[in-house]
Amino acid sequence: MRARPLIALAFGLALPALSTLAQAPASPATQVPATLKDAFHGAFYVGVAVNSAQITGADAQGDELIVQQFDSITPENVMKWALIHPRPDAYDFTLADKYVEFGQQHHMFIVGHNLCWHSQTPAWVFKDEKGNPMTRDALLDRLHDHIKTVVGRYKGKVQSWDVVNEALNEDGTMRQSPWEKIIGDDYVIKAFQWAHEADPDAQLNYNDYNMESAAKRKGAIELVKKIKAAGVPVAVVGSQAHLHLSGSAADEEAAIEEFSAAGVKVAITELDIDVLPSTWNHTADVGAKVEEKPNLNPYANGLPDDVQQQLTKRYADLFAVFWKHRDVVNRVTFWGTTDKGSWLNNWPVRGRTSYPLLFDRDGKPKPAFYAVLKAAQQ
Repeated sequence: MRARPLIALAFGLALPALSTLAQAPASPATQVPATLKDAFHGAFYVGVAVNSAQITGADAQGDELIVQQFDSITPENVMKWALIHPRPDAYDFTLADKYVEFGQQHHMFIVGHNLCWHSQTPAWVFKDEKGNPMTRDALLDRLHDHIKTVVGRYKGKVQSWDVVNEALNEDGTMRQSPWEKIIGDDYVIKAFQWAHEADPDAQLNYNDYNMESAAKRKGAIELVKKIKAAGVPVAVVGSQAHLHLSGSAADEEAAIEEFSAAGVKVAITELDIDVLPSTWNHTADVGAKVEEKPNLNPYANGLPDDVQQQLTKRYADLFAVFWKHRDVVNRVTFWGTTDKGSWLNNWPVRGRTSYPLLFDRDGKPKPAFYAVLKAAQQ
């Protein structure tokens, strides 16, 4: 597209091929590093969510890009309960072990995602051997066993754990998940307590979406205070940051500042920017489903130049905020490596052509990539 070189020139940057990114020295004129991890080294980790194909080596291009550009990884799915603990009497660490080995091999900051969530948790977790709902004490025992086993296996290897995921409603109240209904609100505190016992040196995170909303953010801060009041360390609040072209970077800045005032660091844990039309209020609830309609997939043949420019500016504005608050932000993780592998191609409308990340469907850097590099020079 013609807009690519035009946007690059606007940022004073060239457009090298992906294969040369790791080797290319910074331009003497701009001194802009060629990789994300180099650009933000010493400020915060730049991470990426990795999928099974990348963990097993089946996606060689994806692996090359991950190693070149990022210094932190998060597993998309292989550590979620349904995959790592599929049956009451069996754990399957096959892919999780490979994930951790990949991170260790490349000297990355390794994130475990996640220990307790209402989604992608098998139905058997909440039922006894007769199919009846578990009692509070029995479900607590089951949660304890899971956390002790998983965290204990990777003690000293996984540096950071998303302990509890998405425990809040949009108004900041506790979500009526099976965890909450059977155990009560204190399941969150128990999960953090047991994760800390299993690995006292691991960084523990609470992770949720729509932290840009003042009401939900207030609920998250109250939750953090309750965990701390129980004597359990919670170091980080993860703001997923599944964003859209609309909105302002000021919303993200407000969240960072308020969480900092509450005494926790902030990780941007699942960053992507949806450029496609929305009819579902931009929620990141994985249970959302929307009927496929042509008007919801307007860019099947490529992203128009004007939308590409909007995406570039949105990323530039966001990273200007992250850079400004690098004393509070300790990690920024993209939810996927390239546009081709993004979950937004199939959620909540299946089969769409989405463009939410810094690398296109062929693994080549987009104009937004260079805008993000430039943000570290401000």
